[in-house]
Amino acid sequence: MKITRDFYDRSVLVVARDCIGKILVHRTAEGETAGRIVEAEAYRGPRDLAAHSSRGLTKRTAAMYGPPGHAYVFRLYGISWAMNLVVGAAGNPHAVLIRALEPLRGLNLMARRRGKPADSRELTNGPGKLTQALAITGDDYGRDLCGDQLFLEHSDLPVGPVGRSARINVEYAGEWAARLWRFHERGNRYVSVPPRD
Repeated sequence: MKITRDFYDRSVLVVARDCIGKILVHRTAEGETAGRIVEAEAYRGPRDLAAHSSRGLTKRTAAMYGPPGHAYVFRLYGISWAMNLVVGAAGNPHAVLIRALEPLRGLNLMARRRGKPADSRELTNGPGKLTQALAITGDDYGRDLCGDQLFLEHSDLPVGPVGRSARINVEYAGEWAARLWRFHERGNRYVSVPPRD
């Protein structure tokens, strides 16, 4: 069952935690790909110096200020794309970065896009990897996550214990880098980097 806008219209920390175990689905002309979210990070701008919105409203960050339940997609290190869920009330630039997925559907299509062999862990264990595997690009910037092309859905699969840790690669953010705003399913082999506890 597809997730409704109410899910996104909540605190960024609550949504980031509740993302674990949900399924991210992307439908394209090539077919449907989907993965179970096993790692996500909360970004609570504009005060959070790790958030892109800490520098204010720009053309790049405009989607983060919009209504909840839309995609904020950006270039990661100028190489690959990364996908965020815009959450909370409009005007509050909060987002949840999807960091890793456990592949569920469209595995062959994902592998073809990534040019990788059958080891599924290498397809989606990082924010840039998963967007390539699911064909999420800048064309999805601002896309409504309550539509029929890119969305989250509920899962009947059990969710293991959820761990918390500091976010990845945000050392530049000073004291904000120490916030335990990264959530991951403990013991899941698809989590991007340790702790894989």
